[in-house]
Amino acid sequence: MRTPSRSMRHGRMALVVALAVQAGALATQGPAFAGAARAAAPTVVPLPAAAEAVPGETFTLRPQSRIAVAPDTAGTRRAAADLAAILRPSTGYPLEVSAGAARPGDIALRLSDAADLGDEGYRLTASRTGVRIEAAGAAGLFYGVQTLRQLLPPWIESPTVRPGPWSVSGVRITDTPRYAYRGIMLDIARHFQPPEVVKRLIDRAAAYKINVLHLHVSDDQGFRIAINGRPELTEIGGQFSIDNDPGGFWTQAEYVDVVAYAAARHLTVVPEVDSPGHTNAIVMSYAGPEADPVLPDVNCTNRTPPQWNLTGDVGYSALCPESPHTWAILTDIITQLTAMSPGPYYHLGGDEVPPTTLSHERYVDFVDHEARIVRERGKIVMGWAEISQANFDASTPAVAQYWNNGDPTGPAGDSARHAVQKGMRVVMSPANHMYLDMKQFAGSPLGLEWAGRLDVAQVYNWSGTSSDPASYIPARTLSDGTVLPAVTDANILGVEAPIWSETLRTLADFEFQAFPRLPAAAEIGWSPRAHPERTLASFVTRLAGHGARWQLRGANFYPSPQVPWRVDVSAPDRVVGGRPVNGPIASIAAPGVPLDRVSATVDWGDGSTTPATLSGVSGTNKTANGIYTATASHRYARRGVFRARLTVTTPNGSTTAPFTVTVLH
Repeated sequence: MRTPSRSMRHGRMALVVALAVQAGALATQGPAFAGAARAAAPTVVPLPAAAEAVPGETFTLRPQSRIAVAPDTAGTRRAAADLAAILRPSTGYPLEVSAGAARPGDIALRLSDAADLGDEGYRLTASRTGVRIEAAGAAGLFYGVQTLRQLLPPWIESPTVRPGPWSVSGVRITDTPRYAYRGIMLDIARHFQPPEVVKRLIDRAAAYKINVLHLHVSDDQGFRIAINGRPELTEIGGQFSIDNDPGGFWTQAEYVDVVAYAAARHLTVVPEVDSPGHTNAIVMSYAGPEADPVLPDVNCTNRTPPQWNLTGDVGYSALCPESPHTWAILTDIITQLTAMSPGPYYHLGGDEVPPTTLSHERYVDFVDHEARIVRERGKIVMGWAEISQANFDASTPAVAQYWNNGDPTGPAGDSARHAVQKGMRVVMSPANHMYLDMKQFAGSPLGLEWAGRLDVAQVYNWSGTSSDPASYIPARTLSDGTVLPAVTDANILGVEAPIWSETLRTLADFEFQAFPRLPAAAEIGWSPRAHPERTLASFVTRLAGHGARWQLRGANFYPSPQVPWRVDVSAPDRVVGGRPVNGPIASIAAPGVPLDRVSATVDWGDGSTTPATLSGVSGTNKTANGIYTATASHRYARRGVFRARLTVTTPNGSTTAPFTVTVLH
């Protein structure tokens, strides 16, 4: 969604100070996640609905631990396989998956008839005898596994074996989501992205309990899914991306594969072919100079004949509602995409069609006609909130996605109010809080600014210090006395964080824009509105340890100075055959701290202290830094067991990690 008067600007700069400075301002507030809740789940995002510490209890994963499933079903086996895939590389443990009762030291995954958990809720208990995750459905088990993953030390995300220990403090968690719809939108139309990029982003989103992938597959710059019988849509319409970058498209087999990949991670794919506007790629396929045959009656753009416009402009294109060819084309598209998408929704777009392109009456006729086609194929109509102008009513389910970036207390909230008035459900995506393609800092080379610059605080807090979608759009009285209703929890289906791709070309670009802001959006969608710890200060404190997890997974992110990123050190015990010790001794996760701002010293445990040499990849203004390696050398005077310590110092303080050096000879 774009504001037509806003133009795209690419900032240029060298290394930004934001990547080098850690979050002093919020850190000085002190930990907000206090008391029993902090002890119970100090790093979990989204915040669990209820968590209680179990004092004196600690579970430690050991080489003989198993993953026990009951009953032995496809759902429990899948959850066990997901968990094993996370734990085996970093622990080096076999973690046998076993049907039946759990033994002490096991992780138990169990499906039950716990009605209070719904389809997505779970219960997790950790004690010295084991971990138990219970759910009523496969999605709940999957989400319980994601929570357990976060309760373990961040090095559990390592693709190679680390020393551990792999411990979880005693805890009892009962967790269910606030909203049924918790989405991310990926735009593969403006800049084409291959299926593998989308799969990696699905993995990243699923870890934070996102359950909808809204896939924007067509826009002015490109059409991206092959439609049988209509090769021109991709051969002509799919050949470019914005700024004349390379285009591309998916085969139907690739689309079906991505849908299945998402479903295995409990995300429902919602396809969107935007219409009647944002359709220049379709128009060019049928009315442009390469079209054969030429169907000029589909063209309601502001150019006759139509022309490619590969800029970020909006509002100039439309399909003509009077053309039978328009409806033949859209019927084929909708029929095939809905058949390949088992979820309940089809998103028809509907945004940014100014009356100079289509009059109000023609726009309403268009949406009404397309909505009938969608409903006839058994899907619920979804669209940007402008579609609330059309003739919807409470007798037929429909969803309006609210994206306006203006003041929601005034007319800017009316599209959502009209949707409520007509019995539609609302997905909340206000651009000035949820659009993850917006710049995160001044001078960023990635993102736009028409809805403002959005850092973590702007995504988490929508109005003042509130992060509650249900209080965002109040009722409004018009000058004639008409009262437009408020958008309350009863009207809200959920929330969604869109990522448009005007400036995003690679997986790393998408990741940089998504993190750490997507977890903030995920918490708004999952965690209960009344929880005392659902605050920005609590959120950034819990998120502080996630930077190391992303670094270990090789995921890019923006190390926002609003998050007090934690320094984590992995220093394995060493056994050496002779007196000298040489080479790498530790790995250091220091998100956002440039290599030249980190130092380390080694106390070798024999009275000697020497500096360590650090190496690794520093960050740039669109990439996070990597894991740093500490290398040192020392010669012991005798054999024995020595209690050594590595101290890592950054501008924000010091972290010490003990390790043992055993000298055999």
